[in-house]
Amino acid sequence: MAGDSKKLQPIIVKRVRRGGHAHHGGAWKIAYADFVTAMMAFFLLMWLLGSTTEGDKKGIADFFNSPLKVALMGGSGSGDSSHIIKGGGQDLTRSGGQVKNGDIASQKKAINLQAFKAEQRRAETERLEELKDKVGDAIAANGKLAGLKSQIRLDMTRDGLRIQIVDENNRPMFDSGSAVLKPYMRELLRLIAEVLAEVPNRLTLEGHTDATPFGAGDRGYGNWELSSDRANASRRELVAAGLPEARVLRVQGLASSVLFDRNDPHSPANRRISIIVMNRDAEDRFFSPAPDPVEPVTNAPAAETPPSTSTANAR
Repeated sequence: MAGDSKKLQPIIVKRVRRGGHAHHGGAWKIAYADFVTAMMAFFLLMWLLGSTTEGDKKGIADFFNSPLKVALMGGSGSGDSSHIIKGGGQDLTRSGGQVKNGDIASQKKAINLQAFKAEQRRAETERLEELKDKVGDAIAANGKLAGLKSQIRLDMTRDGLRIQIVDENNRPMFDSGSAVLKPYMRELLRLIAEVLAEVPNRLTLEGHTDATPFGAGDRGYGNWELSSDRANASRRELVAAGLPEARVLRVQGLASSVLFDRNDPHSPANRRISIIVMNRDAEDRFFSPAPDPVEPVTNAPAAETPPSTSTANAR
């Protein structure tokens, strides 16, 4: 019977449920390693900053503010062999072991000054371009002077805006060999003076003749004198029209030394008046000290001047 009782004992089945509190993985180790690495980098940065001189700190700051400028100019941060940022070039913050922050400040000032001048030139060029259009529009809008539009040449030069009034065979500005303005030339100059009075730029007036020689007996009055008198007559007309006299910086006669039509030295277009509205660079060149004169070459033979055989009047 004992054997039968053992057979009748119930069978107990134990079920194990999976889930709940599972075993933790190694993700915390990765996060802890990242934290330790960041702290090491932070303490390394603090150690480097603590062992860096003020001049080197200034160089590093300049590098990150404008890396391209520092890299091109050299100096600490781009840098010298003793700096933590290796590179080539001269250290601009050191001189004999001493920091020279004034060098960097002076360079920044020079760069800012150059940028200011460039912006000033750009703005001035725009103003002269507007003035060029304004002169052309004023002439075109005047019924009496619209026919003279073909004799007006407007262009931008190195010295500024150039306004040229050229002769035509059927409509000269002056009588032959004379510095007396024609009536329509007076009216044209007065109109130009009204427009130029609105800008502060200084002016240069130039008189030109063609290559035809002009002779007047013993008086010695030639193309140089004639071109000078015509330029000065134009100046007087501009001033009479309201242009401040102090605005005219230079009046000169160039005879036929600067031809408008080089292919035809006797072309009527070579007889002209040029009004140059000077830009700031041209004024600075005018007022700057003249260079030292070049010593003359004493061994060179003197050039012979061929006698003039023509007594025709230049126009």
